[in-house]
Amino acid sequence: MPVNTPEVPQQADDNLIHSVIKRVATGPELSKNISYAEARSVTNALLAGSTDPVQAAIYLIGLRMKRETDDELRGVLDSLRANSVTATANVENLVVMSDPYNGFNRTLHASLFVLPVLAACGVSAYSHGVEIMGPKFGVTHHMIIKALGGDPLQSMQTLSDRLSDPAIGWGYADQAVFCPKLHSLSTLRTQIVKRTVINTAEGMLTPVPGQSKTHLVTGFVHKAYREIYTMLARHVPHDSLLLIRGTEGGVIPSFRAKARFVRFYGTDPETEHETDLEPLGLSREYRAEDIPDSMPEATAHPSTIGMKWDNEALAKLCAEKGIRALEGEPGAVHDAALLGATLIMWHIGKAATLEDAAAAAREAIESGAALKHFRAGL
Repeated sequence: MPVNTPEVPQQADDNLIHSVIKRVATGPELSKNISYAEARSVTNALLAGSTDPVQAAIYLIGLRMKRETDDELRGVLDSLRANSVTATANVENLVVMSDPYNGFNRTLHASLFVLPVLAACGVSAYSHGVEIMGPKFGVTHHMIIKALGGDPLQSMQTLSDRLSDPAIGWGYADQAVFCPKLHSLSTLRTQIVKRTVINTAEGMLTPVPGQSKTHLVTGFVHKAYREIYTMLARHVPHDSLLLIRGTEGGVIPSFRAKARFVRFYGTDPETEHETDLEPLGLSREYRAEDIPDSMPEATAHPSTIGMKWDNEALAKLCAEKGIRALEGEPGAVHDAALLGATLIMWHIGKAATLEDAAAAAREAIESGAALKHFRAGL
């Protein structure tokens, strides 16, 4: 399918940036909201590198401190979309998985291995992210793919082709490839330390949509993001949303409680769900697999303050555990691949019930089909 290159939107001038900063950064009681057009225009300027870094940081922190409005969030998101490369995959239903861009540092990152299970069940799926991002500086899908000898920096056309290939059906999109202007702000974002509106908006991007329907699967922890993510998912728009309250804000729920999630499909209103994992054979004493005490700690570096572990070693462990899970070895990573695929297949209508979806996911792993798809995609 043809690749769509980024637009070159009109940038904000200095007068607008000064005006916006004066309004958004005057304290909790006096700060004022800005319009959709202003938020989009100033974000364009940030992406173009034409804004002083100090002003850019004040703008982003000011928005965060006063709390972003829907118009501001949509303006930022539309700027990111306009500056992204996209390529449509020739599949009817495509799942886009968005885990936290700053990775995992409290439990093993297992959601990458959901993708080949879905592919083996006839559902094309991919994730997107970056190699490393603060403030957590945890392990990411990029790192795990790299640890397995794969290439996390494939073009969007290559990713589209692989998603359309029934022998592969899964993949990964890196922000450095599909939105390099946004990726160039990584240093600034690290220096800001705290989350900004960019962290919220980038997870809603869809660098590769499906030919017919595109389904967004993402996670959250804090309740405020339930409304924000639901609103932005309709704005893009996606054909459906599965928003999971997951471990570390990811897409895999804790195994020692009911799975909680919000979903919508088409134009239907969103609904909230609680699912008991016992009927699926997935109720456990653990929430996820903890990082072992033997994991070497990170070497201190000023640019990565907050990094807990040697990420190269941790990514290697995640990769090894993931392969063994796809080979059928029981454990938390195996359970994560199974549960993630189960929820997604039921949500998009690939299976009539959660029990049917779990049975299909188990068969995909036990037969070796998921592992075959995974290796074909590396």
